[in-house]
Amino acid sequence: MLTVTEIFRSIQGESTYAGAPCVFVRLTGCDLRCAWCDTAYAFTEGSKMSLEEVLAAVDELGCPLVEITGGEPLLQEDVYPLMTALLLRGKTVLLETGGHVSIERVPQHVVKVIDVKCPASGEALKVCWSNLDRLGPDDEVKFVVQDRTDYEFAREVVLRYQLGQRCAAVLMSPVHGVMPARQLAEWVLADRLPVRMQLQVHKFIWEPDTRGV
Repeated sequence: MLTVTEIFRSIQGESTYAGAPCVFVRLTGCDLRCAWCDTAYAFTEGSKMSLEEVLAAVDELGCPLVEITGGEPLLQEDVYPLMTALLLRGKTVLLETGGHVSIERVPQHVVKVIDVKCPASGEALKVCWSNLDRLGPDDEVKFVVQDRTDYEFAREVVLRYQLGQRCAAVLMSPVHGVMPARQLAEWVLADRLPVRMQLQVHKFIWEPDTRGV
């Protein structure tokens, strides 16, 4: 059984898949409390669904791209057979994870999007650094930046781990409504950092606090 907050079809707002129609499976529960979290309702809301029920709901929405997110989806044991079953259905599967739980058991062909927490999140000490050694060529790493301290932290991680050579993309985005996008762009350009700057597309299409989009 899985505890599911919501399943919905929307436009992918982040990663190199931004702009593509995508089905989101948002699982309930998270053991992080990031200062800028925009999905706190997923901490406790949700209902029990069998694996078959989740798959049926995804199939009904009819989309080849599926993202499993949360909360922190890797806290639920049945997320692993869910990912495997979606792959067997021919889906492109994205996993959005907070980066503090090991990705060792995640199926190889799942595209892992690892959110490395920066200091302003309040959770930077919980990063599972061994995850960066497990990155595959299709995986992506994301940094959400609130201020200059966050940027310098992210820059150090990108360079120390040579992330530009380890995975498909290194993503850097400003905290929506807090960090000016232009300022982050100027820092990235000044340092010639090998990252892809991204904005949360869905928050420009819909109101930032709109659920199920």
